[in-house]
Amino acid sequence: MFMRRPQSQAPLEIRRLRRSELPANTLKLARYLIGKTLVHDSPDGRMSGRIVETEAYPVGDAAGHAFGGKTPSRRSLFLERGRCYVYFTYGSCFMVNVSSEKATVGAGVLLRALEPLEGISLMEQHRGTQLLADLTRGPGRLAKAMDVDKRFDGVDLCGEGALWLGAALKRAGEIGVSIRIGITREVHQLYRFYERGNPFVSGLKRLQS
Repeated sequence: MFMRRPQSQAPLEIRRLRRSELPANTLKLARYLIGKTLVHDSPDGRMSGRIVETEAYPVGDAAGHAFGGKTPSRRSLFLERGRCYVYFTYGSCFMVNVSSEKATVGAGVLLRALEPLEGISLMEQHRGTQLLADLTRGPGRLAKAMDVDKRFDGVDLCGEGALWLGAALKRAGEIGVSIRIGITREVHQLYRFYERGNPFVSGLKRLQS
């Protein structure tokens, strides 16, 4: 599929989200984040993208990392909603999550795909590819393109730091719901949310329509 690269432009005016705007419920937050932005103001320049796919891992979900209880590596999942939880998986990639409940309650939302907006040349360097369609499609690619790793575990995504959540720049399209991808527990749960018709959504075609 041919995709047009966004043209060079002045920095986008993106408002930082306030914690009070985030629903205090994992499933509601997963849906709410569709169309919002993820921004990384790195020393090399800004990278940003529209969030077009998420997966919810609510309280009591056997597929969620919090299900095994609080540990030092999972501490960020038990912080107030709007914190970043980053973990390393498959021996090769990081995953970016947003804590989603009140403090001490473990749950989170996995960010699965972005539609690139700013800093595309930086994303290409991080990913080692110029294939726009694949830059940020899938959670591992997303983290690598945005240069997010364990350095950002626990940071406040509603704060003044370099990695943050921003408001939507345009209204999200129709939101689809499906089963989650790449898990073996609670596979029947309809906890994946995505913007229908967006070419940056990951997964099988039957899970994109």
